[in-house]
Amino acid sequence: MTSLGLHDGRHTIIALMPDLQRFARSLTGSADVGNELVQAAYERALRRQGSLAAIEQPGSWMRSVIKNLWIDEKRSSRDRLSAPLEDAEHLGTEDTERAVIARSTLARVRHVIAALPEEQRSAIMLVCVNGLSYGEAAAELDIPIGTLMSRLCRGRLELARRMSGPS
Repeated sequence: MTSLGLHDGRHTIIALMPDLQRFARSLTGSADVGNELVQAAYERALRRQGSLAAIEQPGSWMRSVIKNLWIDEKRSSRDRLSAPLEDAEHLGTEDTERAVIARSTLARVRHVIAALPEEQRSAIMLVCVNGLSYGEAAAELDIPIGTLMSRLCRGRLELARRMSGPS
């Protein structure tokens, strides 16, 4: 591989970092644990420098690496508690009351999403947060598109039900 091809492969996966961090946080329910997963995935990618440019869908590959690392982590330490999600520091406004309400709502949505079954949570994060099409998300999760749509429907309904209930 040429050094230009290697550089392009590195640049591509670096550009994916924000999406990968959101995906990892959705799996773990924790910014810290999610960031550790992303770091471990990047370490794995950099160890495969020779074949990095040959990966056709680096985003899909990196999400698979993150998901597999998370599964391995869960298997090795089933009773570890995840840290709470960080405050939504990126929300800023002159109106303090609106900022508090927005942070509270965001924290509640994150909490409810983290409590959904992993299948529903992954489907919602890939389609609604990462913006993948149904076909792309189904391929990413290695499931039929109908199964993805069913998980999305159930996840959205459950999210709406839990959000409309008492806080």
